Amino acid sequence: MKLISAGNTIPIPPNCKVKIEKRIVTVDGPRGQLKKSFKHLQCELILNKKSIDIKVWFPNRKAVACVRTISSHIGNMFTGVLQGYKYKMKSVYAHFPININIINDHTHVEIHNFLGEKFIRRVNLLPGVTCKQTGNKDEIMVEGNDVESVSRSAALIQQSTTVKNKDIRKFLGWCICIRKNAYPAT
Repeated sequence: MKLISAGNTIPIPPNCKVKIEKRIVTVDGPRGQLKKSFKHLQCELILNKKSIDIKVWFPNRKAVACVRTISSHIGNMFTGVLQGYKYKMKSVYAHFPININIINDHTHVEIHNFLGEKFIRRVNLLPGVTCKQTGNKDEIMVEGNDVESVSRSAALIQQSTTVKNKDIRKFLGWCICIRKNAYPAT
């Protein structure tokens, strides 16, 4: 039997302001503003006083799945502007110590001495993402409001330290993510 409609309701947290215009959702909170476009999906986004309604008319299976995806994206936006996201990364090595330098106002990362190479790996973090030292040896923290930008920046750092054309059991060295979480606003 064909579904008539599928939908979901997302409550708006008290410290957030939401604006929806032509399926572009803008969320303002204490940590800043996030904007995301859902124009590629056929759905209705209705802004009420304390909630957002998502509705899809005559959906197939993929459209029903998109309802939950949109609600998860908007929930992540609320978490980002209220608390923020941080990924803790650690450089792991066997012989050659990997040096990580954070430059240009915490928006660029340089990786020196990876597997003893003289080549310097430079990673530009995405807009809205910063990086800083945690105080522990060989640890950095990537933080920001948008979970997609933070996770992509952490992935760029990790991918820059992949061992290629060598036996990874013998040539040990990489920079990995050891903790992902949202943290309370300070």
